[in-house]
Amino acid sequence: MPVQIVDSRPVWQRHTRTQQWAIWAGWFALVLATVWCWQVMNRGTIWAFVDDAPRQASDLLSRAWPPRWSYMDRLWQPLWDTLNIATLGTLLGIVIAVPIAFLAASNTTPSKSLLRPFALFVIVASRSINSLIWALLLVAIIGPGLLAGIMAIAFRSIGFIGKLLYEAIEEVDTSQVEAVAATGASRMQTMDYAIVPQILPAFAGISVFRWDINIRESTILGLVGAGGIGVQLESSLARLAWSEITVIFAVILVTVVFSEWISGKVRHAII
Repeated sequence: MPVQIVDSRPVWQRHTRTQQWAIWAGWFALVLATVWCWQVMNRGTIWAFVDDAPRQASDLLSRAWPPRWSYMDRLWQPLWDTLNIATLGTLLGIVIAVPIAFLAASNTTPSKSLLRPFALFVIVASRSINSLIWALLLVAIIGPGLLAGIMAIAFRSIGFIGKLLYEAIEEVDTSQVEAVAATGASRMQTMDYAIVPQILPAFAGISVFRWDINIRESTILGLVGAGGIGVQLESSLARLAWSEITVIFAVILVTVVFSEWISGKVRHAII
């Protein structure tokens, strides 16, 4: 039943017959969509494999345990490469995303008809393509290695940082902007003294949060040749060395947890 607030008190009202039929029609459509999705899933599923899944999982775990901890000696350098990919990619993404964000924000862009649509397009294009796809494209263009991974992380970060930052710019306190502009400050001086100080905490939090995400994403870029610990993961998968894969998964898990801890501490200190 819909609720109206009268004199700070909720007043319940009965649905009209049209509203009741609309609700029942919505539930009926939901049931039809559920049945249709179930049929589509059944057509695309080989249930014999599903029935055999517990046995296959048990067999895989028996081959993956115990972990081959001696393999750790070969993971230190790839792990360091992964951290460099995430860090340098984040920094490069920040350098590109900051001006893009100022061009995309309606209150700082010098051209709402030309530059703002271009900046918004860059942000949308960056966010639309996964970092793994960026890495695949860049490996094909510039070859395998860390550079492709760094650029893939950067291109993916532009959209994330740019979108959140330009929204923060548009939400600044306009009274401070008007006060600085009233002193006769130029456009750049107004941005420096009225806008930038307001968005610095948000900018720092966004950057650290994106670095935390990039740590996770950079661990798999090696699957397409973009360097990092993913190269070792792909090699172990190709050899079906499941005890080595267990070690790699453990290293990735510890790295992600550590980066999450650092990210949380930094954001708490800043914000």
